[in-house]
Amino acid sequence: MESWLKRSGASGLHNLELADFPDTGRGVKTLRRFKQGENIFTIPHSVLWTVKHANDDPLLGPVLLSVQPSLSIDDTLITYILFVRSRTSGYDDRQSHIAALPTSYSSSIFFSEKELNVCSGSSLHATTKHLIQQIELDYKELVARLFDRHQDLFPRNKFTIDDYKWALCTVWSRAMDFRLHDGASIRLLAPFADMLNHTADVVQCHTYDPSSGNLSVLAGKIYDTGDQVFINYGPVSNNRLCRLYGFAIPDNRNDSYDLVLATHHMAPFFMQKEKLWVSSGLEANTTITLTLAEPLPDSVLRYLRIQRLDAAEIAAMLSHENDAASKMVSHSNEYEILTFLVQAISGLLNSFEPPLEKLEMQLAEGLYTAGSNSWSAAHVSLGEQRVLRSTKTKAQSFLTTLESRNGETGDLSSASAQCAKCKQKAAQLMRCGRCKGVQYCGRPCQVAHYKEHKSFCQAASIRA
Repeated sequence: MESWLKRSGASGLHNLELADFPDTGRGVKTLRRFKQGENIFTIPHSVLWTVKHANDDPLLGPVLLSVQPSLSIDDTLITYILFVRSRTSGYDDRQSHIAALPTSYSSSIFFSEKELNVCSGSSLHATTKHLIQQIELDYKELVARLFDRHQDLFPRNKFTIDDYKWALCTVWSRAMDFRLHDGASIRLLAPFADMLNHTADVVQCHTYDPSSGNLSVLAGKIYDTGDQVFINYGPVSNNRLCRLYGFAIPDNRNDSYDLVLATHHMAPFFMQKEKLWVSSGLEANTTITLTLAEPLPDSVLRYLRIQRLDAAEIAAMLSHENDAASKMVSHSNEYEILTFLVQAISGLLNSFEPPLEKLEMQLAEGLYTAGSNSWSAAHVSLGEQRVLRSTKTKAQSFLTTLESRNGETGDLSSASAQCAKCKQKAAQLMRCGRCKGVQYCGRPCQVAHYKEHKSFCQAASIRA
């Protein structure tokens, strides 16, 4: 591959070589010292894998361009890679790159059921299950739209579902994305550059020049002779690393949890609330990322405040919707959303198996071999549980502060401790067991109120 790249105009490769490293496996080693910011190597536009290159191919291009609507970027690159791999002549240079690629990947879609269950309850577990089903559907659609219609170009024995998964993981783990000056973006694969491994200890150092179409890698730190060259994939959580690249980083400071907030369109005052969400940069069904640095973003509280508004609060809020629910609406509204949040996060944490302490003990005892799929899944679960615990702690802290203020003013108890049906106030009320958002003085009022409460109860969902 290196000889082909040098013939094509690649520069800097004589200062590097491929090598195996104990921690990361295959990577790129320096043969001389590099200063931080120095250009290490450049890969010319002509050898990159892009949608444009696929469309410009004299055999493949006309077929791709005939498909309407056009294939997705990933499916175009997948088809291009498999097409080149399947040819017996005419693509020797690109096939030398394919020959250097791994023959298999360790993305979470290849985990066994037992391995995946180590992170049961995590968003990786749910996402991987969904991806496996979606990949099957995407492949069948590609077969129907393209492969079956041009079997002379796409022999079925070289375009199987297993081939598709291999090429998909090649794109997932090796493609680079760049935002261009005009706001557009480009996704590409670059030979040799795709052998670089990730670390958060270097600055982002791979660049794309739109004028020349070349890709360059700069030194993200000082390198001595014999060091491994790294690039930075960005602030990536273990969930994403495991799903796309097949590895995890212990104590990853970028760990996160994607919290899904949803409200059914039949919920009371949905249209008015949707207007308020949109004015706040949110949607009725929205995903908000929780992180260790920001475990409870203001957007979560803002969403829930709007979701739980009553008729009078909505009327007042619509008059200044651009600032809707940016602060506490009322003591009762705040008490309701914080109580719900603490209980909902507790429910999410209870769905993890093994739980945090047990998982930490299992890792300390070496139950999972370092670097294995189960070990990676364990670290994904650890990270997500730690984020959710921080979220619960912060929500509980807000709730405690609110309750202490209530003790001083008495406002909260008088506003919130009343039956949702008969409106009678009582010291002891029972909560709806599903949404935890309303209270009743007894079973008769709960049954009588169910028809009115049903749509709200179903709408007030929070999930992974």
